[in-house]
Amino acid sequence: MDLPKIAQKFPFVINEVIGKKAFCTCGLSLKQPYCDGLHKGTGFAPEIVEFSENKKVAWCGCKKSGKGAFCDGSHKNL
Repeated sequence: MDLPKIAQKFPFVINEVIGKKAFCTCGLSLKQPYCDGLHKGTGFAPEIVEFSENKKVAWCGCKKSGKGAFCDGSHKNL
């Protein structure tokens, strides 16, 4: 499998609301950090995340996080 494209070297910090989100895992989406379907044909698939409450989220921007969709600071080592 190919490596994902680094969308940015810092997290996307967003106030999320209750519901499902499709996190872009390939780094190609033009609607970062969300999937817009540009992964088709790459072997990547979005990560579906569901929020049961409104909260501030730090989505991974570098696509290297050990916590999947959520930033773990991995961008500091790029």
